[in-house]
Amino acid sequence: MSRIGKLPVKLPKGVTVTLGGEQMQVKGPKGALTAPLPSGITCKIEGDEARLSRRNDERQQRALQGLARALLNNAVRGVSAGWTRDLDIQGIGYRATLQGRQIEFSLGYSHPVIYRIPEGILVTVEKQTRLSVSGADRQKVGQVAAEIRSLRPPEPYKGKGIRYVDEVIKKKVGKTGA
Repeated sequence: MSRIGKLPVKLPKGVTVTLGGEQMQVKGPKGALTAPLPSGITCKIEGDEARLSRRNDERQQRALQGLARALLNNAVRGVSAGWTRDLDIQGIGYRATLQGRQIEFSLGYSHPVIYRIPEGILVTVEKQTRLSVSGADRQKVGQVAAEIRSLRPPEPYKGKGIRYVDEVIKKKVGKTGA
């Protein structure tokens, strides 16, 4: 029995799920998302919760049931509350400024780095060293945060760079002087 797949997905007030073939459309106050519905998995909406069931007890069907349930739950949470990922910039002179739909980073390179924000994502710059990436689509929020982090990943000697707020960097010991 799939432990995740058998759990119902609670639908908060203002969130509707409509089924259409191999897609589940989720609409809410923060937007609309679609979640795939694999073959062999069926979804039933009963009141304020959605339940996913599978046609047989094969290993792949159990895995797909848990996957479909997790994707539906992420979409429901995204359109109701949204997803957020916070980034911290550390290093002397490292900073970010928001200019319309793009961010300009000063990251110790000889030139400023410009990052264009994709549609459906909201980036706020608190102070000049704290970024907050938010949106309804969990995968898109995580991808944008990873792309921003990859502009200057944290280095292990001084810890300079862009890191997630909850990320722990293992520091290395540098060379010892004579």
